Amino acid sequence: MRGGERVLDRLASLFGPTDLYLMVHDSSRRYSRAIDACTIHTSALQRWPLARTALRRWYLPFYPRAVESLRIESHFDLLISTSSAMIKAIRPPRRREGEGRIPHLCYCHCPARYLWSLADEYGGGGAMGRARLLGLRLAGPRLRRYDRDACDRVDVFLANSTHTARAIRECYGREATVVHPPVDTEFFTPDPAIERGEHYLVLSALEPYKRIDLAIEAANRLGVQLRIGGDGSQRRRLERLAGATVCFLGEIDREQARAEYRSARALIFPGIEDFGLVPVEAMACGCPVIAFDHGGSEDWMTLQVGITFDRPTAETLAEAIKGFESLHVDAQSCRFNALRFSSEHFDAAMRRQVALLIET
Repeated sequence: MRGGERVLDRLASLFGPTDLYLMVHDSSRRYSRAIDACTIHTSALQRWPLARTALRRWYLPFYPRAVESLRIESHFDLLISTSSAMIKAIRPPRRREGEGRIPHLCYCHCPARYLWSLADEYGGGGAMGRARLLGLRLAGPRLRRYDRDACDRVDVFLANSTHTARAIRECYGREATVVHPPVDTEFFTPDPAIERGEHYLVLSALEPYKRIDLAIEAANRLGVQLRIGGDGSQRRRLERLAGATVCFLGEIDREQARAEYRSARALIFPGIEDFGLVPVEAMACGCPVIAFDHGGSEDWMTLQVGITFDRPTAETLAEAIKGFESLHVDAQSCRFNALRFSSEHFDAAMRRQVALLIET
């Protein structure tokens, strides 16, 4: 249940139960009541070996064929897609009455990073990373053309941040309205009974573009305690980088995440993200943030909630951590800032966008 799944959960809660079209689906997993209540339809990729595992990434050159295999047979008033990949290429069905097809609203998390902006970042991790990078370079031009052409099937783009809206304009030549993703500010709350510790926190998938290596190297330099929650393809590499003050927590659930937000001195957010739900969750718990000053952070970062660094180096991050230690950040300021991104704000914005599109 990362950012994309949380958006899907909220959409399914608002407009479901309904029909849900997926590239692949692992029926052994449970995501949320709203998602699981939908009627699931999958692409031809579902039947391919190991496609329901993380190894589906190696089928990337065949994603266009998989999307084209999806057929929406039922009749609806509106198609909503939510993805950073190619599902927006799904063909909307024809209207129940009149001419033409039903409108298609695409909530875009970002044009696919591995195709448009961060392909080189996927080359880390030894021989496997080099194989990924070679595959992206060979298949990239064709996939980018397909991805751009798929925009003709979208009537309205919504972007999860100002950063993503710019990327949609640059990659697709389309304008997008910003609707920030939902943060459960009723669950992620401060607890005055919990005293903040001296340690810093990273909560992230351990993937190359997340730049967790910068946080580890900065912690090693300064000798500060760093707790890292999450898992991913880079875990072994990052564990080799880690010094004695760095602790890996592995995968944690939302209750554990809340406890970590409530007790950390600050959250470190070292990568470029399309939006960044984790730092907003942290702020909702009264936790300050040390963030890279690029990407989605421009929408939620303020002088009242922490400090930024402007170059992706361990030295610059270490300087930001030292600068943060002389600051006083009020927990209530963090909480107040996070409330701008509540689930209720998302719900109201989505209802407005859907009403506008159906009425046209």
